[in-house]
Parts: sequence; structure tokens; C-alpha cells
Amino acid sequence: MKALASLNNIEKAKLLHQLFPSEIPTLLEFVKDMCISFKERENVHRITWENGLFEFDYWLSLVNEAEKKIKQYGNRLHKSSNLFADQLFDGYLAIYVIDSLIVYTTIKEKTNRKIKVAIDLLFNPKRLAL
Repeated sequence: MKALASLNNIEKAKLLHQLFPSEIPTLLEFVKDMCISFKERENVHRITWENGLFEFDYWLSLVNEAEKKIKQYGNRLHKSSNLFADQLFDGYLAIYVIDSLIVYTTIKEKTNRKIKVAIDLLFNPKRLAL
């Protein structure tokens, strides 16, 4: 196995799925709900957008792509760590999905503490340094 520091996003996502397969449906439902919520409040987000890395419309395209892939692949994402990782953690889409996972770890109170730590370890190591 590779060292954690040398894993790419796809490899990290596959590992997360393999370690917590029973948590994946809940994570995907949360990401899908974030997509819906973002689109419902599109006008507010557009006016208040301050993300210097991406234009608002590009971020919105990532939201739409994530939602589309979750709908398209459905339960197959729950069962296959390869499909989960390849479809949601490749390219720029990974930035949106990882952002959603980090939000998940901060607002979902009744969540398995171990998956929260794993998400931080894999995708948000700065939080662990606090």
C-alpha cells in the first residue's frame, strides 16, 4: 500500500469506501442534498459568491455534474469502491465532492466519529493539526 501522502483523490476515495461501505449511502445522500440546496438558493449564492478559485458558473457546473452522476449511477456507487472513486473523485469534480464531505463532517452531529476522522485524515488534514 502507498503512503497516505502519495495517494491521489481517487485512491483516497476508494480507501474511504472500502473502510466504511455502510456509510457511503448516507454520504452520497448528503452530497445530493447539498446539490439540491445549492441550486434552490442559486440566486443568493450567485450574489454572495466569494470563491476566488472558481467562477460561480463553473462551481454550479460541478454541482450539476455531481448530482447527475449520483442519480445516474445510484446504488452502484454504494456497492463499488472503484465506481464511487472514479466517478466522483476525478478531476475538478473531486473539489466539489470533497468540499461536501468536509461540510458533512462539520454539521452532521449523529455521524460515525470514525468516518469523520477518516474524511479529515484523507481530505482535510489541516483540521487534524488543530
